[in-house]
Amino acid sequence: MQPYQICTKTIVDTTDPSIVFDEQGISDYYHNFHQNILPNWHTDERGHTELMQIAENIKKAGKGKDFDCIMGLSGGLDSSYAAYIAKEVMGLRPLIFHVDAGWNTQQAVGNIEKLINGLGLDLFTDVVNWEEMKDLQVAFLRSQIPDQDMPQDGAFFSSLYRFARKYRIKHVLTGANYSTECCREPETWGAYPGIDKTLFHDIHKRFGKRPLNTFPLVDILTYKIIYRYVYGMKVIKPLNLVPYIKKDAEALLASKFGWQPFQHKHHESRFTRFYEDYWMPRKFGYHKRRAHFSSLILTGQMTREEALQRISKPELSEQILQQEFEYVANKLDLTVEELQAIFEGENKTYHDYKNKRKLIGLGSTMMTILGLEKRLFR
Repeated sequence: MQPYQICTKTIVDTTDPSIVFDEQGISDYYHNFHQNILPNWHTDERGHTELMQIAENIKKAGKGKDFDCIMGLSGGLDSSYAAYIAKEVMGLRPLIFHVDAGWNTQQAVGNIEKLINGLGLDLFTDVVNWEEMKDLQVAFLRSQIPDQDMPQDGAFFSSLYRFARKYRIKHVLTGANYSTECCREPETWGAYPGIDKTLFHDIHKRFGKRPLNTFPLVDILTYKIIYRYVYGMKVIKPLNLVPYIKKDAEALLASKFGWQPFQHKHHESRFTRFYEDYWMPRKFGYHKRRAHFSSLILTGQMTREEALQRISKPELSEQILQQEFEYVANKLDLTVEELQAIFEGENKTYHDYKNKRKLIGLGSTMMTILGLEKRLFR
């Protein structure tokens, strides 16, 4: 086991067991950003030209249809600003797609409503069967693996891609970006690379109690290969082609629509907020904020000193965290004691269950070789 070390430029550390440092103590995250991402990231006139060319292609493909593209909206900053760019800068007619998995904060619901009304867009909401969602989430908790957001992510992405395929919408816009996400969280921290139906089914078979008759689940190989290369679906990331500064985007959305900022990334979901602020750091010792803050450091939006101060304490007070623990237990029909017993159980990883990570890894490697993925992927 390697001795503890933290990057001298960012705050990523050896809780990522694959991290590599040079003789100055600078991590490979820093070097990857400057060598692979920054030279290929254009938010100036070149980016704008490319963005508008993409917009024209999308408009041509969507001519005569009710919508020319589809995009998911959580109410968080990235997807909200992407919706603004799609409508106001690109001049598109996106169908806004929201998946209600049962964990929306009131602030997120309010933000979605304000954006839809302010931008004059149409919203389609897919409400996931709560009994199935709850059963799958409890199964994942009992599996003891780090990534407890897989059920929500599985519902979000699968539902959107399945809807787009059903109605033959070929362009999917996302809020994914380099500005706030250039440091991809390692899978050790719970960032499993995509929807692995083999893993889902094995965990649910072992710990689930009811059939998932309606739960949406589209395997990563289906939407990454079949949807894109057979059906011609394209995924567009407009935020990589425009200046995207977090505080400026928050101010713009607030002034134009009354949109309200969150304390931290992913706080639009009560479960994700609980999982990232309580479950993950206290059970596994992993802080996703290390990647979030390091991204902001690398893109000049936060100093390392500010990040170290923020990471030294939880985002939420101890009182609120304990209240959220009770809320999550009650919502999942568990007693506080039952959830505590799971929390204190033996930690495991996806290696303890059937999966096709090696096959997914081959795809990830090919994407890196072809230049389609420039972030460190591990």
